[in-house]
Amino acid sequence: MTRVFKSCLEWMEFRKSLTGSSLGFVPTMGALHDGHASLIRRSAAENDKTLLSIFVNPAQFDDPKDLEQYPRTLEEDRRKAAQAGADFLLLPEASEIYSDKYRYQVAEKTFSKLLCGKNRPGHFEGVLTVVMKLLNIAAADRAYFGEKDYQQFVLVRDMAKAFFMNTEIIGLPTVRESDGLAMSSRNARLSKEERATAPGFYKILKTAAREEEAFSALNHAGFECEYVIDLDDRRFAAVRLGAVRLIDNVQR
Repeated sequence: MTRVFKSCLEWMEFRKSLTGSSLGFVPTMGALHDGHASLIRRSAAENDKTLLSIFVNPAQFDDPKDLEQYPRTLEEDRRKAAQAGADFLLLPEASEIYSDKYRYQVAEKTFSKLLCGKNRPGHFEGVLTVVMKLLNIAAADRAYFGEKDYQQFVLVRDMAKAFFMNTEIIGLPTVRESDGLAMSSRNARLSKEERATAPGFYKILKTAAREEEAFSALNHAGFECEYVIDLDDRRFAAVRLGAVRLIDNVQR
C-alpha cells in the first residue's frame, strides 16, 4: 500500500528513517499515464523504495487558463501509482512549496531561452525552481524524467550537475500510443476529432526531410505549428491542436 504524505516537512522527517535504503523519485503533475508508470517501474527496479510526487506547479504556466484546465485525477493517480510500484506519494500544497511567495527562482541563461522557452517567458524558471525544491525535499538517490520533455530533462540534469546535487538524473525514452502519439496528460483534453489528427504530429516529424518541410506539413495537416527546430541529433517541435499544446522530439 502506498503511504501518502501531504506535508513536505512530514516527508522530510520520515525520510531520515530510510537510511541504508536507496530511494528513487518520480516528480509529476499528476494525470498519470503509462509514460509515468514506466518511470515508476524503472525506479522500483533500481531502488529499494520509490517516492512519487504530484504537484501542479503554478509557476510554470504562462497561461492561467491552461493551469485551470490542467487535468486533475488524484484518486485514479493513487491507484496507478500503487500498481506501478510507488511506495510513497507526496502531495504538497503550493502554500508550502512557495512559502517564500516565489521570491527565489532558478534561472538558466542559454538553452532555456530556445524551443519552448522562447515563447513561454518564465516557464523554465518555474520548472527548474520547483524541481530543485522537490529534489531537495525528496533527498533521493535517483530521479526519473521522461524524454518527451527532452529540453526539460536536459535542463534539470545540467542544473543538478551545476549545483553539485546528490541526486542522479535519469532520462527514459518517450512512451507512445500504438499510433505514435507521445503519451501526455494533455492528450485527455483532445476532442475525438483532434485525437484522430494528433498522430500525424509524430509521423511528420519522423518523415519530413527538413524542418521547413515539417513546419509546412504540420500546418497543412490541421496543426497550428509553433516551431520545428533541428538541434544536434534531435528534431524538436511544438504545435497547437485546438486549445491543446503538444510537444514532441525525435532523434534524426
